[in-house]
Amino acid sequence: MPDLLPWAWALLALCAVVVGISKTALPGANTISIALFAAILPARTSTGAMLLLLIVGDVFALLTYRRHAHWPTLLRLAPAVLVGLALGAGFLLVADNTVVKRVIGVILLIMVVITLWRRRVASTGTGDTPHNRFVTVGYGAMGGFTTMVANAGGPVMSMYFLAMRTPVMVFLGTSAWFFAIVNWTKLPVMVGLGLIDVPVLLLDLTLVPLVVAGAFAGRWLAKRLDQRLFDRIVTILTVVGALYLLV
Repeated sequence: MPDLLPWAWALLALCAVVVGISKTALPGANTISIALFAAILPARTSTGAMLLLLIVGDVFALLTYRRHAHWPTLLRLAPAVLVGLALGAGFLLVADNTVVKRVIGVILLIMVVITLWRRRVASTGTGDTPHNRFVTVGYGAMGGFTTMVANAGGPVMSMYFLAMRTPVMVFLGTSAWFFAIVNWTKLPVMVGLGLIDVPVLLLDLTLVPLVVAGAFAGRWLAKRLDQRLFDRIVTILTVVGALYLLV
């Protein structure tokens, strides 16, 4: 078990609650937890520890929203996501922690700008549709890359689903299946890289009850969010998380 100060444990506990909420209500919120985990724990340790908590959260997301997924969207994304996962694994082998964080921060900010621009263009009746193949490939590859290197694919995919003007429940259902599949795919890779060991498992066992509590809180919150507020919260949280990673 990591030897941490009380304030560090308090922040990790808060992060665990946010992980649960992000899985059942606010996908973009998870970037903040990822950033704080990386600030408190060694970067490699934080990646493995966060992945296990995310997998626990995935269970509750699927139990809540499994029937609302849009499977054609998932199938369109799959090839690009696999490419992104492979590129992310290769990047982890050659880049240090500082480079990884800053690259992800830049990617997230670019995704926010592109998404907002595309939505503005769409509102004027010009431009192509978010279902364009190149757009799907771009978001899918970036989502796979960022989720592999820092478990930070949530904001990227949130920007994609927002660009598609996805209704809240379909957004949450499609996200639930997407990350459940991706996170289980990543698990053997993380174990092979030595990012998940006994101390990480003990740490996560301490935090899992808080993930569960956050998941139930998120279910209550999701039913009370309207579409416009939901979109704004996801966008703001994504920007805040990206700026933190850059700093």
